[in-house]
Amino acid sequence: MHPAAERLWNLTPKLAQDAIASGVDRLRGAVPPPPPVPDPQMPIRLLVGPVNYAGQGYRWSRAVEETGRVSARNYVHEANNPLGYASDYTVPWRTAEHSRSWQRSMLETLSEQYTHVLIEACFPILGGRYSGDMYRQAAELQEAGLKLAIVGHGTDIRLPSRHAELHEWSYFHTDEWVAPELVEKVVSKNLKLIDDLGVPTFVSTAGLLLDVPEAHFLGVIIDPERWSNDEPLLVRDRLKVVHAPTNPIPKGTTLIAPIARRLHDEGLIEYVELRGIPNDQMPAIFADADVVLDQFRGADYGVAACETMAAGRIVLAHVSDQVRAEVESRAGMALPIPETTPGTIESMLRDIAARRDHYREIAAQGPEFVRRLHSGDYSRNALMQHFLDA
Repeated sequence: MHPAAERLWNLTPKLAQDAIASGVDRLRGAVPPPPPVPDPQMPIRLLVGPVNYAGQGYRWSRAVEETGRVSARNYVHEANNPLGYASDYTVPWRTAEHSRSWQRSMLETLSEQYTHVLIEACFPILGGRYSGDMYRQAAELQEAGLKLAIVGHGTDIRLPSRHAELHEWSYFHTDEWVAPELVEKVVSKNLKLIDDLGVPTFVSTAGLLLDVPEAHFLGVIIDPERWSNDEPLLVRDRLKVVHAPTNPIPKGTTLIAPIARRLHDEGLIEYVELRGIPNDQMPAIFADADVVLDQFRGADYGVAACETMAAGRIVLAHVSDQVRAEVESRAGMALPIPETTPGTIESMLRDIAARRDHYREIAAQGPEFVRRLHSGDYSRNALMQHFLDA
């Protein structure tokens, strides 16, 4: 939208915005899709939404269905799913934000068909109803008899001031990526919402427990079999090093890429940097790699690191001692990600080239670590114990 038009739009009352947007949809023949319906025979019926970051809403839904007692559906706003992760139900953002009929239909479906709702990233589950006021939406859902929980994914609950204070390489030290003071306001609001609602709360990664200490670690889920391969590791003279950042600045690309390119020019490694690759193409890419460079500013790990470990590749990342201790206590084994920062990445890559057998042993631990913590069993048990069966 042109900046001038956007300013005018923001000055328009919400009621008028809804009428205009719905009118445009009618002229285009767009019909709001009916909300997803669970299996009515199941005693527990769960809706997860509305962001599905890295396909996790869909994965958590499938995990709890393995109990045989849960029917789960996830939904996502179309704009939040640019890489096409699997989802049970996708709705255009404009429909969710402005269609009063869709909002009423979603509320009625939830009230009549579901027992539980897992709200992702503090996003309004009923779209623009009450102008997105989560307090009013939550109250309405609870009055209808639904049990609610919240799951934090990342920057929705990661407080910039705390992250910057604790981590030398934090992406919140500058406004190179986002303005920290603006994120601080949004996150503070979300943390207050979580505190005020007092519903069960989960976090997808262990580093977020610093921001919501009372939360339950849920963990991300991948399909280990999809990433498993028999390709040999560290047999080429030049290490093949892959970096596929979804967002270069928070991943630390600007800090590590110049070093990797210099080692590429030297002949030590073959450095490959990829952008915007659909997730269904990544298993073959990881299988052909020796080393995958993950992230170096967040002090945590997520889906991409788990996919790399499941592929039996070496993943390098900066992961804090707090995260390592948390996941080791749950997995019963240490996180097989060699600690690496922008300041140590060159020495780490040189060490891998020199001590290949040592790093093959580390990489070989990856599939087992993922099986224990990120294959769905752990997440399913967490959701059942702390929410669905509570």
